[in-house]
Amino acid sequence: MTATVTPSSGHKAGDTEKTDGGGARGRRLPRIPDRIRQGGLPYLLLLPAVVLELLIHLIPMVIGIWVSFRQLTQFFIRNWGNSPFAGFDNYKIAIDFDAPIGQALLHSFLVTCAFTVLSVGLSWLFGVTAAIMLQENFRGRSVLRTIFLVPYALPVYAAVITWAFMFQHDNGLINHVLYDQLGLTDKPSFWLIGDNSFIALVVVSLWKSWPFAFLMLMAALQNIPRDLYEAASIDGAGIWQQIRTITLPSLRPVNQVLVLVLFLWTFNDFNTPYVLFGKSAPEAADLISIHIYQSSFVTWNFGSGSAMSVLLLLFLLLVTAVYLFLTSRGRKGSDV
Repeated sequence: MTATVTPSSGHKAGDTEKTDGGGARGRRLPRIPDRIRQGGLPYLLLLPAVVLELLIHLIPMVIGIWVSFRQLTQFFIRNWGNSPFAGFDNYKIAIDFDAPIGQALLHSFLVTCAFTVLSVGLSWLFGVTAAIMLQENFRGRSVLRTIFLVPYALPVYAAVITWAFMFQHDNGLINHVLYDQLGLTDKPSFWLIGDNSFIALVVVSLWKSWPFAFLMLMAALQNIPRDLYEAASIDGAGIWQQIRTITLPSLRPVNQVLVLVLFLWTFNDFNTPYVLFGKSAPEAADLISIHIYQSSFVTWNFGSGSAMSVLLLLFLLLVTAVYLFLTSRGRKGSDV
């Protein structure tokens, strides 16, 4: 008799299987397109954002740093690649506070610091006050929330142009209310020139910034358990004690991010002073962003303006690093 061997019913004659080094049957490896689809899809989706970031931010920033080392003026604007090399001369001129250019830059820096402190501080104060007040249920709460978010939803240019009309000397709404109706001033005030321009700038910045703080803090307050307030109320804690011991400590992580974002937005704000005052802001409202614009596009000294921009970037990076270091240390200390 002769024995016949039949192939297993689970495999066809033409099938081949991959085996590992020990002879055991191995898994079939996925095809190359499957690997790309599984591992490369996240990077493919991020590619448009990376390209836009390179074109809009990174490449212009590198070009600006390169320009800061050149003596690029209106005489070389048509062939700016052949502008003379200036080294660190533009930086030396910018930080020479005994010279007129350095003194003007220092004055602009101090004005910007005062403007940022007032705008960010008042924006946070208004935001946290409104967010706490609107946590309780009462009739019309949704309407107030919508009204409070209107400045944040409006386009910046439309809002600032409206404020510029309201601050007009002869027919503006501000003077009409303060002088004609309430009689709080002896005569109509000039809000867009002189020392009052700083007040007008802070008011407009506060009006359009505080709704963002209100939105962030209102969302953060939703995550605080109501049981904590009920237990504190049973223990005899008043509203101010509850805010000091429950609300503010619970809002600390959100406040750390919120203050940093508001600081960066406000310190770099260019649209508000430019639309409110034009190309030449008054001395009292000469923010560093508009000052750098004037140094670059009004006097046509792009090398000096680029050096000021790089100095501003270094300052913001330093402040951000110190702020994150201090807040991270404070967070670790509170956790311990």
